[in-house]
Amino acid sequence: MRAFGSDNYSGAHPAVFDKLRAVNADHVVAYGDDPYSAEAVSCLQRQLAAPDAHIRFTFNGTGTNVLCLSALLHPWESVLCADSAHIHTDEGGAAEYLAGLKLVAIPVADSLSAPDGKLTPQLIEPYRVPPAGEHSRQPRVISISNVTELGTVYTPTELKTLSEYAHSHGLYLHCDGARIANAAAALGVPLSALTSEVGLDALSFGGTKNALLGAEAAIWFSDAARAVEGSSFFLRKESAQLSSKMRFVAAQFLALYEGELWLQCANQANAMARRLAGGMRTLGIELPTSPDANEVFAQLPPGAIAPLQERFHFYTWDEAAHIIRWVCSWDTTPEEVDELIAAVREAVIA
Repeated sequence: MRAFGSDNYSGAHPAVFDKLRAVNADHVVAYGDDPYSAEAVSCLQRQLAAPDAHIRFTFNGTGTNVLCLSALLHPWESVLCADSAHIHTDEGGAAEYLAGLKLVAIPVADSLSAPDGKLTPQLIEPYRVPPAGEHSRQPRVISISNVTELGTVYTPTELKTLSEYAHSHGLYLHCDGARIANAAAALGVPLSALTSEVGLDALSFGGTKNALLGAEAAIWFSDAARAVEGSSFFLRKESAQLSSKMRFVAAQFLALYEGELWLQCANQANAMARRLAGGMRTLGIELPTSPDANEVFAQLPPGAIAPLQERFHFYTWDEAAHIIRWVCSWDTTPEEVDELIAAVREAVIA
C-alpha cells in the first residue's frame, strides 16, 4: 500500500517493539505506579528541560486534548482556537461531549491575515472579552497546533509572543502537539525551545504520529502544573485515558526519547516532505501553504485527483479548490516519494 494520507498510517518503529518486549516480563504495579513509567516521566522532563513538568500518559490525541484542556478550565470558561483547529474540526465534538468544553473558533481558514493558519494576538483580541459579560463563557485558554493544520510551524518567537499575550490577560496557552517532534526537527531546535522555554502552559504531546503505537502524554508546565496536580489523576480516569498496564505506554516514550530516535524519525518524515514539495514545484504544481514539516498541500487538476488516490491513498482537503494533502511518515522512502512524483507528472500531462 502506498499511503500519503496520514502519518497515522505508518507502523511503529522496531525499537519500540524491542522496548515493549524488554518490559514484558514479571509483574509490576498497575496504573502507572511502576518503575518504567517513573523513568519515562523523568526522560521527558529532561527532553523538555522542565524538571517540574506534570506528565500523564494517555492513549490517543483526542483524549489527551480533552484531558489537557479540561484540567485548566472551570465550567464557566472557554477555549479560544482557530476555526481550523483539530479539536474543533476533527475530534467529533469530543471536547464538548466528554468534558462540556466551550470552543470559540476564531476564523483563520480563509483569513488574509492568517494564510499560514496561525493565531496571533491581533486575531485573538476581538474574542478575548465576551460581549455578554456573565451571560457568556469566559475565555481561559488559547489553544494552538504545532505543526498547524495547514502544515506550517510556529517559531519560538511566535510562541513567546502568544504566551506573553495570554499571561498578560490571565489566560493559559495550550498546544496540540500531535506533530511537535516534526516542528522541532523542522526548526532545528530542541523540544524545550517550543514548549517550556517559550512559556507554554500545557502540551498534548504526540507520539503516535512519530513512530509510536498508540502512546501520547498530557503535560502541564509551571503554574499550570501546580494548578492541575491534584485533579489530573481523576480527570484522566474520567476521560477514559488511564491505562492499567501503563508500562507499555511509558516504555514507548523511553524507546523514542532516551536518545535521539524521535529526531531521526521526524527528520526522515520532514525530508521526504521536502523532496515531495520540490518535485511538485518542478512540475509547476501550486503549493498553497508552506510545507514546513511533514505535510504537503497541493492544488491539482481536478481530473487528476481520483486516479492518483487509487494508487496512493491521500485526502482531498478542499474539494472546491482541488487542494489535496500528502503526509510523509518516519518510514516514507525516497523511492515512494519519487513514485508519487512520477505519477503526478503522468496525471498532469494526461
